[in-house]
Amino acid sequence: MANIFQKIKRKRRRKKIQAQKARAEQEQQSKNNRNNNDDDYMTKLSRHKHAELRKGLMTAVVVIAAAAAVIIYIEKRSYHNYKVIQTSEQEDVVSTKYEEMDGKILRYSPDGASLVNGKMESYWSALYEMQNPVADVKGSKAVIADQDGTLIEIFDNDGETGNITTSYSIVKATISSSGMVAAILDGGDATWINFYGSDGSLIAENQTHISDPGYPMDVVVSDSGDIMMVTYQFVDGSNTTSYVAFYNFSDVGQSEDNRIVSGYTYEGVVVPQIEYLSGNKSVAIRDDGFTIYSGSQIPKEKTTVSTQKEIVSTFYDDSNIGLVFKSGNKDKPYTMQVYGTDGKMKFEKNFNIPYTTIKMSGGNILLYNSSQMCVMNNRGVEKYSGTVDGSISNFIKIGWNRYLLVMDNGVEVIKLT
Repeated sequence: MANIFQKIKRKRRRKKIQAQKARAEQEQQSKNNRNNNDDDYMTKLSRHKHAELRKGLMTAVVVIAAAAAVIIYIEKRSYHNYKVIQTSEQEDVVSTKYEEMDGKILRYSPDGASLVNGKMESYWSALYEMQNPVADVKGSKAVIADQDGTLIEIFDNDGETGNITTSYSIVKATISSSGMVAAILDGGDATWINFYGSDGSLIAENQTHISDPGYPMDVVVSDSGDIMMVTYQFVDGSNTTSYVAFYNFSDVGQSEDNRIVSGYTYEGVVVPQIEYLSGNKSVAIRDDGFTIYSGSQIPKEKTTVSTQKEIVSTFYDDSNIGLVFKSGNKDKPYTMQVYGTDGKMKFEKNFNIPYTTIKMSGGNILLYNSSQMCVMNNRGVEKYSGTVDGSISNFIKIGWNRYLLVMDNGVEVIKLT
């Protein structure tokens, strides 16, 4: 009997062990199935993500390619005619002048000024009395000065912000994009360079003499309103010498003589024009090229571009500096070179347009004489060239493919077609 019971117990243990093995195998199989299902899910998820990524990349490539095509089309497109979209024949074009101002038009005359849109509708107007008003505009700020008179008016998009009555005759007034104003005043035996706030308050005045540091040729103010850049000219022996000085009216310039934080002398060189550019850079236009300076508080020389050719014309804006020379070619008598603010040439172009005025306006290069006008982009691509009926006195870009054409018989807003 004992042997029988032992056999039964061994048989039960074998069955139990077999059952345990079967359950273990079943659990392992289930686990493997779950793992396989998880792997399949992750694989499908990964494939889906890759497919979506590829689809997104293809969409981005198509969008970029389309945008590039549009840019290239716009860049290369030329126009053969223009359409007049607004006419103002009642304008007094003899005594009234026009400047682009922050996408609008500053219209000014000896009797007053106004800011208008392309339909000549006024945002504001102001009255004053001047003999020879001259304007300088930087962004949404403008200054109008009575050249050889004593009145200066300061404006922004909302109207007049201040005015100044000077003690001496005004030679030139300039404004920064922050509204700070600098003026060269002729005091007879001495010349004054005064610095004003946007409300017309006097911040500083500086008396200069022919011998020291020379006669001021031009003055500009940095966008921040802290730095005033002045170019002087004087005779040193038999040589004409120029001196470019930077005056700092912040705390940085307090300890410096006359607040001059940096200055550069150029022997045998005439520097008639200076201008502040973008990115805390400025340029001195010389009779033998130009010099670029950089620095927000203490400007330093960065690069000089020199030329042996005689410069016929210059033009510039925040991002470009242009020089025009005679080419010696009968078919295309002029050569244009345009540089970036790093001093590197962007392009060189020969052309045959008999211009009397060349300037940058709204990122375009505009050339015109009394009956002919030409529009180039800032890469030298000619967008339009043609003649007009009447006599052109001014030509300004005022918007996307919109230009203000001031003629002897009225003012027109035109669109190139």
